[in-house]
Amino acid sequence: MAVKSWVDIPQGSHFSLANIPFGIVTTPKCADRHAAIAIGDHVLDLHEFAQHQGFSELEDLTPDQIATFSKPALNDFASLGQTTHNKVRRYLQDILTGETRFPALLKTNTAAQQACLFHKDQVKTHLPMKIGGFTDFFAGKYHAYKCGRILRDPTKALTPNYLHLPIAYNSRASSVIVSGTGVRRPLGQFLQDPTDSEPSFGPCSQLDIEVELGALVCQGNSLGEPIDVNKADEHIFGFVCLNDWGARDIYKWESAPLGSFNSKSFATTISPWVVLKEALEPFRVRAIENETKLQSYLQEKMTENVYDIKLETVVKAANGDSGTLSRTNGRYLVFSFAQMIAHHTVGGCPLEVGDLIASGTLAGPEPQSFGCFLEGTNGGKQSIKLSATMKRTYLEDGDSLNIRGWCGDDESSLVGFGDCEGTILPSIKPSWM
Repeated sequence: MAVKSWVDIPQGSHFSLANIPFGIVTTPKCADRHAAIAIGDHVLDLHEFAQHQGFSELEDLTPDQIATFSKPALNDFASLGQTTHNKVRRYLQDILTGETRFPALLKTNTAAQQACLFHKDQVKTHLPMKIGGFTDFFAGKYHAYKCGRILRDPTKALTPNYLHLPIAYNSRASSVIVSGTGVRRPLGQFLQDPTDSEPSFGPCSQLDIEVELGALVCQGNSLGEPIDVNKADEHIFGFVCLNDWGARDIYKWESAPLGSFNSKSFATTISPWVVLKEALEPFRVRAIENETKLQSYLQEKMTENVYDIKLETVVKAANGDSGTLSRTNGRYLVFSFAQMIAHHTVGGCPLEVGDLIASGTLAGPEPQSFGCFLEGTNGGKQSIKLSATMKRTYLEDGDSLNIRGWCGDDESSLVGFGDCEGTILPSIKPSWM
């Protein structure tokens, strides 16, 4: 039976007492960005909680560590390490439990509640961390297979190296945005017709999504010193839902010989609440079986090395019509985040606190478990029926797309990520063109 909170938590909330995700907010009381946690339909302001001596019963948490809750990003708190993250999370669970050992700190303290506890509609969420580096992996095997069949020889859908290593590219961090931020349709070069010899220029006409998970780094490594795959999990602060928007038509023209650039640089949306790794531990499962003999640096001892995270993607048109595009799962990885980190650093690359590691698109084996429009439309050759009145081949201006992920089946104790949402805004041609 799930432990109950004295805070009202609606059935089906992603933010049950079993979760306690961390984020960055501004409130009616404080316009400076600072740390908070989500609980049900409420947000507990950790900066104000600290000002009201809320952490006074948490042993070994120093004043400098408490001060990290007043910072405009979670990097300093993340850098304290998983032992501290977990200690703070469990303490806050105790504070919010109906039978809390410390009721006077918040439960029966009206002044503290008024200062620290806000309804979610009263606060604004921001990027949870200052992200210095962003690497996008390609570890979703079903996505790689489906796209390979569409874009290459169907009999050779996976490239020869695919099962030997976690394929990835270093993307850009400057356009990682928080859920709720509008996404401007990108401009670029593309072939209007596949037979054209010269490119056209204008707004992308094949605007797509990629349903992914992201891991945020809490502990880096020194230049030239690889991270052991069996210790790589210690470097993860927590996880977010991630949508790596893409311009398929621009990609087709620019990708040879080096790969994506403008087609992937305009926006990546992440959910605002970081779900700590500890909260996901009960939902560990095996990754997709990889029969390829891996190099020793990728051989991890953990057999249940990914997470059973249900992922649902909904499209909402400007007229209010909506429909479900896809249902898939975070378990559809052939390489774990630990293996991604080990491979990322084996050549000597240093990771830093706040770096973002993306899983790659998470398609499933079922026909409707799309990870992107490219899969569901057979490369743009057919439309997807989203509702009785809405079809899409790719996204249109005014469309909003929301990815939601959660673990568990008990409606009273779900561990979820909240919204990862963005609305497509029309392109703006520069005045000087």
